[in-house]
Amino acid sequence: MTDFLAPGTRAALNAVHSLSGESARGDGAPLERLRAVRALLHELEADPVMLTSVRAAVEGGSTWDEIAEAAGLKPAAARWRWAGTDEEISARLLAGRKRSVRPSSVPTDLPGLSVAEAAAQLGVSAQAVYLQVSRGKLTSQTVQLDDGRSYKRVFLNSAPTILDPTA
Repeated sequence: MTDFLAPGTRAALNAVHSLSGESARGDGAPLERLRAVRALLHELEADPVMLTSVRAAVEGGSTWDEIAEAAGLKPAAARWRWAGTDEEISARLLAGRKRSVRPSSVPTDLPGLSVAEAAAQLGVSAQAVYLQVSRGKLTSQTVQLDDGRSYKRVFLNSAPTILDPTA
């Protein structure tokens, strides 16, 4: 009945099935089942049957809206995941993995203040800080990191003062 699944997926399914019986009652059983279900989900997502089923549906005239609904995704997510050749899909997935490993938080060791921090200290909006920078009343610098990210940093000359954005 599960002949269409890859061997790894069948093994994960069998592991979940074996842990769901009456004999699998013990202190570690709930966590073992949880791990087994998670492994099964991972195997199902990677199983070639997903892509071959989507391609068969497209060839059969199904729309991306229908495919997305059947897969529990938004249409754009379904197209991103499964549209195109194997090479195009692999390139998109690789690009997504590269983005996910790049640091997403702002480094804390940058000089000066962020525009938002400067605005909060001065009691004005971020737009007012940018205006004061453009008028030369505040000093700023764009810091470029090795990974390509850049940050605008603001340097306050003295104790924080309320800036008049109309000045």
